[in-house]
Amino acid sequence: MALIIAGEKTGVGKTTITLALLSWLKNQGKSIQSFKVGPDYIDPMFHTAITGLPCRNLDPILTSEDYVKSSFFHHSQKADISIIEGVMGLYDGVPNNNSFCYGSTAHIAKLLKIPVVLIVDCSKLSTSIAAIVYGYVNLDPEIKIIGIILNKVGSEKHLSLLKEGLKRCSILILGVWFREKNIELASRHLGLIPTEEINTNQEIFRELAVLGEKNFNWHLLIPYLENKQSNNSYDASYYQYHFTDREYITKSKIKIAIAKDKAFNFYYQDNLDILEKLGCELIFFSPMNDNKIPDNIQGIYLGGGFPEVFADELAKNKTMKKSLKEAINSGIFTYAECGGMMYLSEKIIDFEEQSWEMVGVLPNIAIMDKKLTLGYREGKILINHKHFNKNIILRGHEFHRAKNYDISSSPILEIKDYYTQQILSYQGWQIKNIYASYLHIHFANIFEELKLILQ
Repeated sequence: MALIIAGEKTGVGKTTITLALLSWLKNQGKSIQSFKVGPDYIDPMFHTAITGLPCRNLDPILTSEDYVKSSFFHHSQKADISIIEGVMGLYDGVPNNNSFCYGSTAHIAKLLKIPVVLIVDCSKLSTSIAAIVYGYVNLDPEIKIIGIILNKVGSEKHLSLLKEGLKRCSILILGVWFREKNIELASRHLGLIPTEEINTNQEIFRELAVLGEKNFNWHLLIPYLENKQSNNSYDASYYQYHFTDREYITKSKIKIAIAKDKAFNFYYQDNLDILEKLGCELIFFSPMNDNKIPDNIQGIYLGGGFPEVFADELAKNKTMKKSLKEAINSGIFTYAECGGMMYLSEKIIDFEEQSWEMVGVLPNIAIMDKKLTLGYREGKILINHKHFNKNIILRGHEFHRAKNYDISSSPILEIKDYYTQQILSYQGWQIKNIYASYLHIHFANIFEELKLILQ
């Protein structure tokens, strides 16, 4: 059985409550496949640390509805339970001709025909909760909200007022969470601090499991979790055809060096899987701790992350920077997203205005800024690249607090807002055999291009 954990708005505590649910279920010996709606990288890291299975993103904007459906089915069929953590508020999405909330948690619930548990932030509510819950339940009859979880409840008296209001809604209360100051997950300028930086993960998960035991109404919730009847009438043919059944093995394995450590850890598991299906051998290395890049590689993949946080360590590792610069200058194809692109720049200037020398293959300085750049994007290729033809549209998302000071500017992308189609920036680099920009891309979106690149 599968459930979606949704919120009535951003900041209601979805992630904490989802992690508590996953932790308790894991303690019961259940195998759990988790999913995250939207493009987020960090929440899935926490899911994976609990379940032991890679969390998968469900994002029809970055991929497609067919991909979302078949990916969900493919990865769910071997687990006892599937739990999907939503994004933002239940109906928060991008309006288009098909839906007023395309890409939202509600969209995924309808697409997969999966029931929803709605979390409500009660911190500033009493009996008015009735109007909010009534609206969510009745806005779209195709979305089945089976119950609610009351979060940030102040006291027993507060709870009694909430229950009095909810008598008008005929909705199950599946859990009650009082305000918990000691269990808040640490965060910084881009959200939660990734799991690789936290040494107390297992302790936190144990505490969450205990809270989950106490705060969920399991006698109401378990029947939904133990329901073995499948509610998925579709099959996994799209996913299997493109990404599972077919092997694209080249004459010899293409060795791809992938930066993976505390500074670089924004990777979709699907992207790594797709590379392997295309005949790549993935070799992970640490720009922070290793002396040089792996030997005998044919490609380099520098994902996003937090190079600004670890700029001191990255700057001091001069042998790694020299090794990487020599490899890139020799013509090895290098794909760099966001933090990876910042690392290839001449310098990073952090929030304290300290300057740190980076690899220096891009004539650029990355400057940390208070303004958050966030949203779905369409990037049009402006110039013919060895692997991407002019005018190809790449769909992705931006999520950073950095801006560029270009010493010499030769942008590869025209970036538009996905919803408004307003041109937001010109960015990215085509130098040597590098493709680099702030745009995060799901490789299902460029599968055919990747096949050509790796031939």
